[in-house]
Amino acid sequence: MTLPLLFLGGLVTSLEVGMVVPDWPTTFGYNMFLYPWSKMVGGIFYEHSHRLLGSVVGLLTIVLAIVLWFTEQRQWLRRLGLIALVAVTVQGVLGGLRVVLIEQKIAIIHACLAQAFFALIVSISLFTSAEWRASQSGSPAGDTKKAQQLGLLTVGLIYAQLILGALFRHTGTGLSLHILGAVAVFIAIFLLVDHVQHYHATQRPLLRSGVILRRLLLLQVGLGLFTYVIKYVAPHGPLTPQAVLLATSHVIVGAFMLVTSVRFTLWAYRTGRSPQEAASHIFSERVTV
Repeated sequence: MTLPLLFLGGLVTSLEVGMVVPDWPTTFGYNMFLYPWSKMVGGIFYEHSHRLLGSVVGLLTIVLAIVLWFTEQRQWLRRLGLIALVAVTVQGVLGGLRVVLIEQKIAIIHACLAQAFFALIVSISLFTSAEWRASQSGSPAGDTKKAQQLGLLTVGLIYAQLILGALFRHTGTGLSLHILGAVAVFIAIFLLVDHVQHYHATQRPLLRSGVILRRLLLLQVGLGLFTYVIKYVAPHGPLTPQAVLLATSHVIVGAFMLVTSVRFTLWAYRTGRSPQEAASHIFSERVTV
């Protein structure tokens, strides 16, 4: 549910309809949940649908936090559920303040927190998955220190790039920084995939995440180029259906890249052992022999 919420948020920004509903938490004076469907036309449809879906995600996060608190034995994961609840609450308030205060900076923060929240929810999904639990009984798969470092670097660069993208989408400035960020992300991902293919080809979670990340990168570069051409070079104007769809898809693929890099990094820490542990393991084997 968080993914279509991100898509709707991207549409709202691409269509420039973020302020068509001038009040919050009400909608044109109505209770948000009782606003007539017959009046949801034009930009109001996208903005109000975004609010409703945000409420659904908020409700689901409450349920998630409660279920984790009462059923999960891992204390850190119970706390992660509470962090998700706090994050979605702050996100909702930021969305409302964006309307009430008519402040563009809040819109940028709102967009960046949305990406972080999506990554957090995906992480919780991974931690509660059968695949993650099954890996508990397995032994460490080897030294993944370099993979961990590349993973953290890639996550940081992708998130910084998403921030620059939000800045450009909302203000129209910072294109040069966004392009430089894209180059940095491109280099980091190819270094990451090359390392995994050479040293961790037998570790399926790492290899799979790395390959998917590289494919998403190539798709993202193409979407970025087409978006720029259609929106800023072609003479039809920035709000053509093609421009809106491409710009919004560019945001969504960026979100997929972020969560895939987070997943890669989590698996790198899950399946690896530190260089000291690896050396200790090798030494003990030699002594045994």
